[in-house]
Amino acid sequence: MHYIRNFCIIAHIDHGKSTLADRLLEFTKTVPKGYKPQLLDDMDLERERGITIKSHAVQMEYSYNNQVYKLNLIDTPGHVDFSYEVSRSIDACEGALLVVDCTKSIQAQTISNLYLALKKNLVIIPILNKIDLLNYGYEDVIEEIMELVKCKSKDIISISAKNGLGIKDVLDEIVSRIPPPNGNNNTSLQAMVFDTFYDPFSGIIAYLRVKNGCIRKGQKLRFMSTGKIYCAYEIGILKLKRISKNKIETGDVGYVVSGIKNTHEVKVGDTITDAKNPALKTISVFEKVKPMVFASIYPVDSDKYEEFRCSMEKLQLNDAALTFSPSSSPALGFGFHCGFLGGLHMEIIKDRLEREYGISVIITIPNVSYRVFMKRKINQVIMVNNPSDFPDTEKLHRIEEPYVLVNILTKEKFIGSMISLCIEKRGIMVGHPHYLISGRIKVIFEIPLSEIIFDFYDKLKTISKGYASFDYHFLGYRNSDLKKITVLINHQKVEPLSLLVHKKKAFFIGKKICKELSFLIPKHQFCIAIQVSISGRIIARETIKALRKNVTDKCYGGDISRKRKLLEKQKKGKKKMRKIGKVEIPSSIFMNFLKIKN
Repeated sequence: MHYIRNFCIIAHIDHGKSTLADRLLEFTKTVPKGYKPQLLDDMDLERERGITIKSHAVQMEYSYNNQVYKLNLIDTPGHVDFSYEVSRSIDACEGALLVVDCTKSIQAQTISNLYLALKKNLVIIPILNKIDLLNYGYEDVIEEIMELVKCKSKDIISISAKNGLGIKDVLDEIVSRIPPPNGNNNTSLQAMVFDTFYDPFSGIIAYLRVKNGCIRKGQKLRFMSTGKIYCAYEIGILKLKRISKNKIETGDVGYVVSGIKNTHEVKVGDTITDAKNPALKTISVFEKVKPMVFASIYPVDSDKYEEFRCSMEKLQLNDAALTFSPSSSPALGFGFHCGFLGGLHMEIIKDRLEREYGISVIITIPNVSYRVFMKRKINQVIMVNNPSDFPDTEKLHRIEEPYVLVNILTKEKFIGSMISLCIEKRGIMVGHPHYLISGRIKVIFEIPLSEIIFDFYDKLKTISKGYASFDYHFLGYRNSDLKKITVLINHQKVEPLSLLVHKKKAFFIGKKICKELSFLIPKHQFCIAIQVSISGRIIARETIKALRKNVTDKCYGGDISRKRKLLEKQKKGKKKMRKIGKVEIPSSIFMNFLKIKN
């Protein structure tokens, strides 16, 4: 236990976190040099987008002062939408490498994840990366790190992860500065599950960190959140592959296979203990995920619903931040109403369903959770996660929507455009802009969550030419004047296209939706009326003209009465078709609808 070091890497996107992990693996000879870039990012999506989506654990061995140390690295994501993954990784470590790109300086999400690590009393090792790209000094960045971490300049390690410069210094600092795990190998077993994975042959594999006691192969284990007892058929440590062992002890990061097939019986954050001699309490309070963004997902092929349900359960096991419950729609059939941590999280889930499980899906308009107070019972609070569940206006006493505290870091020349964007999103500035040493400005806004889940990040990057960064934290619920926009197609309500928007924007957005839908919905054999209503009152209408079939084409001359007879017959048929005809809404319309709203 004294020769074990457990640590994670904290960094913003593109600051070199995955590259540093590659160099650490190569230097410790865990993998041969030049083996494979972004080695720990094993998903195609991670490689394509250049981001880490899942936490990955790997064990390395490093010789320091003639003693071999076990270094357990738990790689973490850098995007704000995957903060739940970061928090679980931090819980399993005693130290963290804070990686900062010297060409970009400290970003907002870096600060957010750093505070998570400091809250858990982790030892922070600051690292300045990409020093080979600068021809001038980077003293301003060093001063920012010193101010943030409360360290001295000599404590900051300058490296180039791409070229391998300074990697030995990083490993030496990990061994000398990060403390060994605390715990007692002779007491009752306490192990925290920080990740799970579904294997079609072995069932559910739980990745864990042993805090106290030890686990032996064949031991009976109790999962404390569910009370279920299972046998440890296989245990081991995590290198590039799972390596089976007969025993894992205090301080080890490893895995356990118990033959569990039910995805609901293993939860990330749970504590595992011995069934015969159980621990008296869990390692930490088990916290359920609090989704920030909600949307419904439906399979394109309704016959694949059961396969879709199994895929969602397996995906939830691998991504504990995903929540879902059954949902149905007259237009789209059976599906699930899902909760996500953000817009990127929602996109990743959709891509993983299509790539890993081969199921094409439709995602409805994302929305947030609202608190609705009714008139009859003022104390009665209804949580509305879906606009289709929104009650009638006359029954409402008041509505509250979630607000978040947004921290933005940007260059001075972009500050005017940045403030205008936040005000446009109904933001309220908190305090005054804070000028940092490196010529950047930090601004803080209170903004409704519904305003930042769609395109806020893209607009922020566009305005600042890619230099700005932001992160957000949930503040609470506040009173708001919201209106429900309902879309009627051929006089039938289409609930998946319903929206809740602020009163000031409702009329403008409603008119825009009506106009754009008239171009997105293809023509049919009959006229289609598109209407948009706000709180039950129609405010806009567009008509899609019918496809005209020339029924008089077969008439060559002759009496005009024959042509009139055919046209009259066609007119009656169109009228009948308009009553009983079904409008086919293409699945692409739901993704294009996001662009319409904004």
